[in-house]
Amino acid sequence: MTIFGAIEVAEIISMLFYTILGLGLLGLCWIGISALSPFSIRKEIEEDQNTSLAVLISSVFIAMSIIIAAVIIS
Repeated sequence: MTIFGAIEVAEIISMLFYTILGLGLLGLCWIGISALSPFSIRKEIEEDQNTSLAVLISSVFIAMSIIIAAVIIS
């Protein structure tokens, strides 16, 4: 039996589905954050070099990723 013999097609399809679902939810999180903020987040991070905002947004994405992963696993 090879390493890839134990992998079934259903596992690959479910992995792709949950990957797309997780990325979609993170995209919705980005849209929600940028819609609620009174300024352009992209302009603040790219042009004004606002490092603290970049760290804040990345921590939000890490937290959302942990929450999404926990929901998918359960």
